[in-house]
Amino acid sequence: MSEVAIGWWGLVLSLVLIAVTIAVSLSYKLKLEQSLVVATLRAIGQLVLAGWALTLILDKDASAIYAWLWVGAMIPAAALSAKRRERRLPGLAVTTAIGYVLGLGVSLVTVFALDIMPLENRVLVPVAGMIVGNSLKVVVVAATRLVDAVTEQKGQIEAMLALGIDQRKALNGVRVEALRLALLPQIETTRSVGIVFLPGVLTGLILAGIDPLDAALIQASVLFLILGSATITGLVVVITGANRFITEDQRLAIPEL
Repeated sequence: MSEVAIGWWGLVLSLVLIAVTIAVSLSYKLKLEQSLVVATLRAIGQLVLAGWALTLILDKDASAIYAWLWVGAMIPAAALSAKRRERRLPGLAVTTAIGYVLGLGVSLVTVFALDIMPLENRVLVPVAGMIVGNSLKVVVVAATRLVDAVTEQKGQIEAMLALGIDQRKALNGVRVEALRLALLPQIETTRSVGIVFLPGVLTGLILAGIDPLDAALIQASVLFLILGSATITGLVVVITGANRFITEDQRLAIPEL
């Protein structure tokens, strides 16, 4: 079986599709050309840098400390990214970081303590990266929907608080709605995998020459880890985030952007 490697020239040729996208943006006046160029250049730079760093971390003689440091750096990076995407929710960076510590921690303990996968640098970093990256989408949707729901149901929530209803019960509806809508896309992805599309892990392992059935089992386990971690992280965000809207004297206060 021949090795799949595209090299720099293959990368350049793949930019044809970016050119097509830019052409569509120009033709229909989407005004996305600058964003496309910036996104493409950033993707190349970041992936090349990550590839270079991974060659050092995944070396057979490399210490496991470097892999764990990389995983640790993922958490504040993802938390800050969540804060940038949804600035209306106070303290989102902190609550996201706490959620990741719990969600990612449970996932890694599960996969390594139960010996589902070997605890090696080449497994730890990619698995943690996939969990954090996919959980970030859930966090952003949950935070955005939470703020929107509290704003839309402001009168109803204030009425319940005025009647002396506990803030947990008054905010329970918006919490449930936010978490449900945030998890639905990931659940749909889990449901459709293998039929509607072939996800990245499965495709990458097959390209690397792994037996397709083994690749499928690994992909399934990764999807379950992502869904579980995203649920825990999203739950922390909506529970703690909703409480940010309640003052000490039990009033609803929606901060302005």
